[in-house]
Amino acid sequence: MTTRAELAHMIDHTLLKPEATADQVAELAREAGELGTFSICVSPSQLDVNLPEGVKLATVCGFPSGAHAAAVKAAEAADSVAAGVDEVDMVINLGLAKVGDWDGVQAEIAAVREACPSKVVLKVIIESAALTDEEIVAACKASEAAGADFVKTSTGFHPAGGASVEAVRLMADTVGGRLGVKASGGIRDTATALAMVEAGATRLGLSGSRAVLDGLSD
Repeated sequence: MTTRAELAHMIDHTLLKPEATADQVAELAREAGELGTFSICVSPSQLDVNLPEGVKLATVCGFPSGAHAAAVKAAEAADSVAAGVDEVDMVINLGLAKVGDWDGVQAEIAAVREACPSKVVLKVIIESAALTDEEIVAACKASEAAGADFVKTSTGFHPAGGASVEAVRLMADTVGGRLGVKASGGIRDTATALAMVEAGATRLGLSGSRAVLDGLSD
C-alpha cells in the first residue's frame, strides 16, 4: 500500500491558473513544504519564489495550447532554465499530431530538449484525451526519440478532458520504464490518484494535493 509520504513525493503541487498571484504561489510553496511534495509547478512568469528545502521547481512551456512555434517554445524553456527551474513541462503541437506529422512533433520536442541541459527534467504533455490510442503511442515514441524524460497526459485545460487510467496504462506500456509517466488533469481524490499510480504513473500533477493526501495514513 502506498503511504502518504510516498504519494506526496510523487506530486508536482500545481498552480497554473492565469489569475494566480505571487502571494498564492508563495502559499503553494509553503504548502508543498508542509505536505512533502516533490515539486511545485507554476507559470514561467512566477518563478521568483522561495522554495522550502527539498522542493523542486517546475514550470510549463508552450502552455496550454501547444500551438506555439518550436523556436518560441525553445526560447521560453531556455528563459525558465536561466531562472533556475529543475523541470519543464512542454505541450506538443496537437495540430501536427492529428495529421500524423510525428517527425514534426519530434523535432519541436528536440528543440526544447536542446534548450534544456540534461540536468533539467523535460516532460512532454501529449494531451492524451484529445488523441486516439494510436496517436498516444506515436506521441510517446516521438517524445522518447527526442530525448524527453517523461510523458505527461494533460494540461488540465483541454475541453477533451484530463488523465484517464487507460491512457496512463497505454503510455506506461509504450515507454516501458525508460521514461517516467506523469498523470495530470482531473485527479481530485485519493482513489483516482492511486489508480493512476497502479496504472503506471510515476508522477502526479495535482492542484488539490492536500485533499488527495488526506485519504492516506502516514
